[in-house]
Amino acid sequence: MLHAALARLSGTVLPADTSLENLGVERTRDAANGDFATNIAMRLAKIARKPPRELAEAIVGALQQDAAVEKVEIAGSGFINFFLARDAHASVVRRIHELGDAFGRNGSGANRKVLVEFVSSNPTGPLHVGHGRHGAYGASVANLLEANGYAVHREYYINDAGRQVDIIAVSVWLRYLEACGEEFAFPANGYKGDYVREIAAELLQQAGQMLVRPEGQIFGNLPADEPEGGNKETYIDAVIGRARELIGDADFRDISQLALKIIIKDMEDDLREFGVVYDRWYSEASLSTNGAIDRALERLRKQDHVYEKDGALWFRATAFGDEKDRVVVRENGVKTYFASDIAYHLDKRERGFEILLDILGSDHHGYTARVRAGLAAMGEPADSLEVQLVQFVSLYRGGEKAAMSTRAGEFITLRQLRGEVGNDAARFFYVMRSHDQPLDFDLELAKSRSNDNPVYYIQYAHARVASVLRQMAAKGHAFDKAVGLASLATLSASHESALLTTLGRYPELIERAGANRAPHALVHYLQELANNFHTWYNAEQFIVDDAPLRNARIALALATQQVVRNGLTMLGVSAPETM
Repeated sequence: MLHAALARLSGTVLPADTSLENLGVERTRDAANGDFATNIAMRLAKIARKPPRELAEAIVGALQQDAAVEKVEIAGSGFINFFLARDAHASVVRRIHELGDAFGRNGSGANRKVLVEFVSSNPTGPLHVGHGRHGAYGASVANLLEANGYAVHREYYINDAGRQVDIIAVSVWLRYLEACGEEFAFPANGYKGDYVREIAAELLQQAGQMLVRPEGQIFGNLPADEPEGGNKETYIDAVIGRARELIGDADFRDISQLALKIIIKDMEDDLREFGVVYDRWYSEASLSTNGAIDRALERLRKQDHVYEKDGALWFRATAFGDEKDRVVVRENGVKTYFASDIAYHLDKRERGFEILLDILGSDHHGYTARVRAGLAAMGEPADSLEVQLVQFVSLYRGGEKAAMSTRAGEFITLRQLRGEVGNDAARFFYVMRSHDQPLDFDLELAKSRSNDNPVYYIQYAHARVASVLRQMAAKGHAFDKAVGLASLATLSASHESALLTTLGRYPELIERAGANRAPHALVHYLQELANNFHTWYNAEQFIVDDAPLRNARIALALATQQVVRNGLTMLGVSAPETM
């Protein structure tokens, strides 16, 4: 309506070249100001050379009537407020019944291909509660993007190359030696969790005593470890070197492959049980074997974006906005993690993905600039990369904070958390707050079956509607959808109006939450919707003798149930029929 009115005024009241984009129509916060409002008259007053209120009067005068709008008012210095007709509010119920699971979905993404990479934890141990937040957030964002019409590909990048893999391999070997009777002080920088002993037990079953070497050969003439006055990083590297000498590179590699196979399978099973499923698990090691790193470096060489210094090969990252140049090949010929990173992102582009959405830990602040620099230098658009940083999780039980350290083995795994609070509470609580804020996860609240638990409160709204249908059937009534949808005008109670308004916001909420990568906005919406429903439920009788009113209320209840189910599904949370 506004666009058409402004077009009519163009060339007379407004200059002919006035932009008719971004009209700024928003929902009002106070129902006294109508349902929608715009400040367009104040924004265009200067170019129209008219007082805002006078321009608002001209705009309102140019509006054509629409059955959905009951009245239009001018408020204050020039706000234009729109009041919807009751039937316009109620029409959302008809749309929900018509579209069902598709209600709220749209085509704003225009089928653009987006690769969402998330979790991508080093395969050096079980997933802990921090990784769970990445999984819940990434999966929910991917679902929102799909709901907005993007072609979404979910990917897990396996860091199966480099030093951390060597550390887990030597940790397994040392635990294997302990199982074979050797005694020694375990390295301060080794992985100490029980899972390492379990992998070592599998190694013992497969290799028998073949890989046993005496303690004296292993630790003789090595630098000191912590806390004996040495450096734990230097010491673990020396132990890795000694292990390779004693058992050979091939056997050492076999141990690392065994550890990786067991840990990655555990990760995959854990995430799948959590409702987080990937289209591909992508191996970092494959970037070397398939030539992806060499292809990326060749692109840089052709464009003269690399140079040699101190025996190493450097990328001119500062020429593309990074704070310093980056080494891509060390003086010993080993390619760096950065070389792998830019090769991986080039590979994503070569696979046809337009948007590369990386969900990473909050300690990756410098990551975006340097990888974007690499993409630009290789001829790809730097802004194709988007990085969302996820803050840490603190787990509380009984008001006390739980300790978490992967290396020391003192951590609560994602599987343990899920076993304690359930998948639904875990998925929901992880996305309750914005991902860029630290999260305090309250175990006791997540487990409680009360209205104080937000996921319980929302699921209860869904179950309550199912309960109403069972009660109605017990009284000999059946829902007549045609009568219900034809009688929506009878929904005149204030609680019904509030619920209709909230239901009408769902499609725009899904679009905004997807655009902002903000599943927490959907959480807040569902809490509001559930509150609207429970308030209505407590105030009105649903199963009344008046058949048109009864069916209209059931139609509204079922529409609410559908939207609750749609929203919970987006978050990876179930919508139970009974509770």
